[in-house]
Amino acid sequence: MAKILIVDDEPRIRDLIREHLQYAGFTCEEAGDGTAALSVLSQGGIDLVILDIMMPFMDGMTCLREMRTRKIMTPVIMLTARSEEYDKLTGLESGADDYVVKPFSPRELVARVKAVLARTMPKPAEATGSYTFGDLSIDTASHSVKVAGQEASLTPKEFDLLVFLVSNKGIALSREKILQKVWNYDYYGEDRTVDTHVKMLRGHLGACRKMIVTVWGIGYKFDPDAV
Repeated sequence: MAKILIVDDEPRIRDLIREHLQYAGFTCEEAGDGTAALSVLSQGGIDLVILDIMMPFMDGMTCLREMRTRKIMTPVIMLTARSEEYDKLTGLESGADDYVVKPFSPRELVARVKAVLARTMPKPAEATGSYTFGDLSIDTASHSVKVAGQEASLTPKEFDLLVFLVSNKGIALSREKILQKVWNYDYYGEDRTVDTHVKMLRGHLGACRKMIVTVWGIGYKFDPDAV
């Protein structure tokens, strides 16, 4: 079973999360701040991080940025007591895979953990293949993307989003459908999650960004002829 790192400066919050995760069959490690979390992550073996934003010494946002700078691509679910859209978008733009606002339902958090792991954990029987559209090349076996021969550095979620769009070439996909298939959970009005990741994905694709077309009133589609 997957190992989850719980990072929060409040022991009672860590205890609550650990109890529910262990009940669901996960193993857990804990850290009280971002510095301690980076130390645990440097040893490897962590499959997902639940990361609080507001912590002393090193806050969660700084920890997340440092993780990505060090090329630690372990999936991250952010915990925040703030409900402002800015904090959510900042976390997603920094490389978080999902976020949960405090106070939260432990059952919902466990469901989010399972959804992120279902998308990011290796699948032994996963189909592999490759796609080439002009200057854009995608290899699902190696999880690599190249634009005009240059490697594009995508997060796991950005890669999954691109592959989902490409595998449905020419089809207008609603935000609801994208959330269901890429994030593995239902639509609850969080359409900005999709919009933010599309924006970040386009930023990695150079001139090929135009292949991801906004379909007004619906969502997005992949059109290689749009360049």
